[in-house]
Amino acid sequence: MFVDAWDPAYGASFEGGGDGDGPSAPSSAKVDTDVEVPAAQWSPIDPPAGLRCPDVVLLVDGVRRNDAGLWTAEDDGQSYAGLAASYAAGVVRCDLRRGVAELASARVGRGLFTASPTAGDVVAGSVRYEIHRVGGTGEASKLPAAVQGPLTALEIEVSAAARDSGSDGSDLLVVDGPLRNRRQLPRTIGYVKTQQRQYLPAALTPVVTGLRAGQRTPVFALGTVWGGWSWYLRLPGASGAPWAGVVRVECSPELSPEQAIELAGLSGVTLPRFASAAYKDPRAPQNLVPIAGLERRLRGLLGDARVLHRALTLATARTR
Repeated sequence: MFVDAWDPAYGASFEGGGDGDGPSAPSSAKVDTDVEVPAAQWSPIDPPAGLRCPDVVLLVDGVRRNDAGLWTAEDDGQSYAGLAASYAAGVVRCDLRRGVAELASARVGRGLFTASPTAGDVVAGSVRYEIHRVGGTGEASKLPAAVQGPLTALEIEVSAAARDSGSDGSDLLVVDGPLRNRRQLPRTIGYVKTQQRQYLPAALTPVVTGLRAGQRTPVFALGTVWGGWSWYLRLPGASGAPWAGVVRVECSPELSPEQAIELAGLSGVTLPRFASAAYKDPRAPQNLVPIAGLERRLRGLLGDARVLHRALTLATARTR
């Protein structure tokens, strides 16, 4: 038996099956495992000899918070649920030559998410919650998911801003989470730190669980709705459990297989440098050190939740 290094408050670093050996929910995606090498020849891959980490690594992440739940009172007697949410996205720029990490770009957004046909922006003190009308009946339980779209758009904006402010074309952008509709960003990899789906055939799972720190699997192609090239990588500092410290990395399907393999090699010499330690982070080693610092900074930019809740209460009271 192994103790998962993650604080139980954050769930688990992987969703284990009945045997505890890894992700239990099989994916329905079509997977091509013969991209880099034939499946029969799969084995752990070390980073290419002599390959250097980029001098500049950009890491982007976003945070969100539900500030208040609301209900509307329509003229026809109906009522719709609403969610006032704050969200922020930012980029931390790591200059490895100088040993400096700094916030390169950050933006905050606030929105009112509801299916109400009559609701508009809500001004709470000095803060404006922009209306985001959702489709369907707008059940309260489904409103938090609607925040992801505007947050992703904000992440794309800050990523472009960070690249426009002096990139020489040799940096690497690491997106925390799947790429999804951020696939158009150049020199970008998606970093998935929790594993909930089993993408590979059972016969290839031992290659993943047999990875040593810094090693990766061969590149494979995912035929999901978002598609893309993908591979697994193990970070240093894991507890020793079969899937501990294993992350899934992906890149745009618009790249050639050769370009994807090149990024896979680059990830192997880059991501392990930022792995967190258990005494510093309850989600070590997967929650990368710059990402953890960025999350703390972004949550501070969201403002005091209690003050915003009070401002929303006062603002809605004035409309009655």
